[in-house]
Amino acid sequence: MKSMSNVDIHTIIKELNNELVEARIDKAYQPANDTIRIKIRKAGEGRKDLVIQAGVRIHLTDYPQPNPTIPPNFPMLLRKHLSGGSITSIKQHNFDRILEINVQKKEQYTIIVELFSKGNVILLDKDKNIISPLKHRQWHDRKITSHEQYKYPPEKGININNTNPEKLREIIKQSDKDITRTIATNGLGGLYAEEIISYTNIDKQKPAQDMTDEEIIQLDNAIKTLLDKIENHPNPQIIIEEKDGKHKDKDFVPIDLNKYQDYEKKTFDSFNKAADEFYSKKIVKDVESKEEKIWAKRIGKYEKRLKMQEDTLKGFYKTIEDTQHKGDTIYAHYNEIQEVIDIILQAREKYSWKEISTIIKKAKKDKSVQGLDMIESIDKMGVLNLKLDDTHVQIDPKIGIPESTEKYYNKGKKAKRKIDGVNIAIENTKNEIKKLENKKEVAIDELKEKQQHKERRELKWYEKLRWFISRDGYLVIGGRDANSNEKVVKHYSKTNDIYFHCDIHGAPSTIVQNTGDDEIPETTLYDAACFASSFSSAWTEGFSSYDAYWVNMDQVSKTPQSGEFLKKGSFVIRGKKNFIRNVPVLVGLGIVDYDNDKRIMSGPVECVKRMTDKFVVIKPGFTKKERISKEILHIIDPDKNFSIDDIVRSLPSGKCDIMDIREYNQKYANK
Repeated sequence: MKSMSNVDIHTIIKELNNELVEARIDKAYQPANDTIRIKIRKAGEGRKDLVIQAGVRIHLTDYPQPNPTIPPNFPMLLRKHLSGGSITSIKQHNFDRILEINVQKKEQYTIIVELFSKGNVILLDKDKNIISPLKHRQWHDRKITSHEQYKYPPEKGININNTNPEKLREIIKQSDKDITRTIATNGLGGLYAEEIISYTNIDKQKPAQDMTDEEIIQLDNAIKTLLDKIENHPNPQIIIEEKDGKHKDKDFVPIDLNKYQDYEKKTFDSFNKAADEFYSKKIVKDVESKEEKIWAKRIGKYEKRLKMQEDTLKGFYKTIEDTQHKGDTIYAHYNEIQEVIDIILQAREKYSWKEISTIIKKAKKDKSVQGLDMIESIDKMGVLNLKLDDTHVQIDPKIGIPESTEKYYNKGKKAKRKIDGVNIAIENTKNEIKKLENKKEVAIDELKEKQQHKERRELKWYEKLRWFISRDGYLVIGGRDANSNEKVVKHYSKTNDIYFHCDIHGAPSTIVQNTGDDEIPETTLYDAACFASSFSSAWTEGFSSYDAYWVNMDQVSKTPQSGEFLKKGSFVIRGKKNFIRNVPVLVGLGIVDYDNDKRIMSGPVECVKRMTDKFVVIKPGFTKKERISKEILHIIDPDKNFSIDDIVRSLPSGKCDIMDIREYNQKYANK
């Protein structure tokens, strides 16, 4: 599989910084031996998945991979140190295939991602000591293992961010290769080396040491041209080639390249999406193929058993046929056989069985005695091996013809009695195979569904905040964190709006948007008070009710008293606060039709209930959000329009439980 080049990493770093800086790390997973997936949440944008495959790739993904039931040690260690931490920056080290993801928690941590050679993922502490690597490695000058100081590989190659003719000349004059290979092996790879040469009139096979100063300047300008295209004229795309009548993804690149100008292309809005489409489709096929092999092995055991049972059944039928035929043949030659037995028994009075066998052989050769041709041999116990009309049978003279024949008939009867048991066993095995094939079909379908590309819905501005529609039709919005609290007040409020806040530390700034000049009804004020309280720390503290207050917007200020300091997302309230006491800490969550689309709305139960029949009532409880979200999604979204993450981001912070609607009606319905 293609590994990301230095240029690819340079391009994707910019996008990752835009997407992930200030986002919080949730959990880490290890879906494959060399792959780490980090679940990240960003306020107002929901869940994002960063996939890192050591030595190959790093990008955001919309293709979820199945994870092992028991997480390996490395992702558990990442969870321990990084969960809840905020990503502060993502950097490329010296234009090399090394990335640094800096995470701030109580202490600073760094995730080193090495995409060269077989690659690695390494967790460092604030002093750059290795807490643990994904893979333990050792070279003569580097040791990647726990408690060692992390050392970068020796710096070499061309850094397109910081190059000039003098630096190029130093690299070129040390090379014994042609100029294209020299550029390729110094960090840019063959594809971009050829692209750079194509911007000049230099022969791509010219020995590097024969380069003139003028050509080195041309080369430097060509590198700057490449950088300009990357920075200012991006066009992320997958290159498609036709092979054996099929269209296959050949490569993905961040810009238009001369080498691929005649190829079919599929363009994307971002390089992340191009990378995700290119890599994840291949991974999906690999995972499905692996799953197919696992099921084929399981089913194959039963198919092997079925073949043995069917062969056994055929053997029984053949035994029945053969023994019946032999018994019938013996009776058909009864008199002839009896004559032979009489001769043998008469001879036995004088000779041993061995002597009789010798005499018979001689008599058959001389043809001195009639009827002996049917005898093939006599064993040491005197049993005759006869050939009757091309049928081989055994007759024991000591017990006679009827008893010898009965042995054949009994053998056939015994085989016949076993047939019913074998048929039952065959039917059971076929049923097992059918069950497994059905299970396989379901498992493969589920796997395909799990790995399907999850098209992320474009969120409306209010969906990036907390929101609901009151019983009187007013849009009420609230912040998710300090940053969105600032936005709610500074960008989404007007002078005739109403500001709400729960009377507790750790609550969202809540705005009732008033698009007209009418006074906001009491029912909407009550709804907003419930909303402000339910999404506050009153929920995590386990309160069933709390107080909230409202003020006019001209009472809300960002200017503190002299000598005081306001944290980000905090505001000063001046003047009278209008309290609404003991409002329930409770939310309804359901799928509503609003603003020309289906959306998940969470807010006061009566407000949600007014807009949809598909809703649940949620109260502070003891169940983790991820677990209860599955249950909620099953109840409210049978059409599978939304994901578990959509539910998670709509719930209040902290654990919760589902309240029975009968309990709600008894306690709250009249409020």
